[in-house]
Amino acid sequence: MATRDPLPFDPILRAAAIWDQRIGPSRTMAAVTSVMRVQQILLSAVDGALRPHGLTFARYEALVLLTFSRTGRLPMRVMGERLQLHPTSVTNIVDRLQADGLVRRIPHPTDRRATLVEITDTGSDLLEKATKSVTAIDFGLTGLSAEQETQLTELLGKVRKAAGDFD
Repeated sequence: MATRDPLPFDPILRAAAIWDQRIGPSRTMAAVTSVMRVQQILLSAVDGALRPHGLTFARYEALVLLTFSRTGRLPMRVMGERLQLHPTSVTNIVDRLQADGLVRRIPHPTDRRATLVEITDTGSDLLEKATKSVTAIDFGLTGLSAEQETQLTELLGKVRKAAGDFD
């Protein structure tokens, strides 16, 4: 996954030691910097797995969300809420997916103000292939046991809850 030779030391731990000496306790800085670096690593891995399928992670997430719905379709407003995205971002994602024939917009049957987004057969087929690609690399998350992955999800969930992501 690394595109360069690894460093002979952990630069975040080195920065933390200097931070301790010059600024004060580095625990939070080291944790946040580590999360940010891991995010870069994971995005790079997932983007690399999705690129051959013509997808970004945002577009992949939207397709997955549609397949998680009972009918394979959702109102755009609900997509935005579930993906935690601004309506403009959802519109852009849906525009690109629709241009590629992976989803279609259809009128809401009971609310003329709403538009439903529905995954197409082509979208479902591509999603199946893309999912095989990202699961084959464990979404880029390597180096942890199954138990540690669960712990990581729980710990990050606490941060997300404290930030107001969910109740």
